Amino acid sequence: MKNRSLSLLLATAFAGSLTLGQVSADDKFIIVQSTTSTQNSGLYDALLPQFAAKTGIEVRVVAVGTGQAIKNAQNCDGDVLLVHAKASEEKFVAAGYGVSRADVMYNDFVIVGPAADPAEVAGSSDVKSALSAIKNAGAPFASRGDDSGTHKKELALWKAAGIDPSGDSGSWYRETGSGMGATLNVAVGMNAYVMTDRATWIAFENKGDYAIAVEGDNAMFNQYGIIQVSPDACPRVKADLGQTFIDWVLSKEGQTAIADYKRDGQQLFFPNAGKQPSS
Repeated sequence: MKNRSLSLLLATAFAGSLTLGQVSADDKFIIVQSTTSTQNSGLYDALLPQFAAKTGIEVRVVAVGTGQAIKNAQNCDGDVLLVHAKASEEKFVAAGYGVSRADVMYNDFVIVGPAADPAEVAGSSDVKSALSAIKNAGAPFASRGDDSGTHKKELALWKAAGIDPSGDSGSWYRETGSGMGATLNVAVGMNAYVMTDRATWIAFENKGDYAIAVEGDNAMFNQYGIIQVSPDACPRVKADLGQTFIDWVLSKEGQTAIADYKRDGQQLFFPNAGKQPSS
């Protein structure tokens, strides 16, 4: 009877060790809080399988606006943050929520609009003048209005142009409260101008008669950064796995993978890890 009980105990312990091993294997993933632009552009579909093949680590992306991604990371709902609002990223680190920040890649923002071009801004490379022309014409403008990196940049550009569009909310200035893809669809549906990151625009399939109207202004530069969520602020963060992902993204292999990603023959993101700090 004793031998039988001992055998049962050993069998149970062995099964338990297998279960623990399986849980450990299943736990080899990280959560990256990120932007809709990196997701909608298809970049992660190209990068993450390469990373998983090399490391065995699964990356689960939560794609939201930068503001929401930062809030989620502050709530410890993620291991890594990859977004595009440098001032907010630096505040995140300074407040103790992130370990450090590094540049990853960049592209730019553009303003797209209908062929009719009611504000006559097509071909402009002066974003302040273009925004003033849109406001003066009362031409519809669709804003994400969601505290995303794109929305933050858009508001900064309006401010630089000496315009506060919030007073015209609901008239020519329409806030969707949605992601970039949804806002582009709304803009096309209402013949409105809209600011978008170039990568999402290239990947966007419902362009209709829309085209880039304003581009090339240095003020429309769009830098992406990556941050490990601090284990001091969030004790359950998978610091080792998260750092492995960050190291790969910033490595020559990861940076090459970013540079190699193209849509319709066009490069969407330009890696700049380890180069002169962005503005």
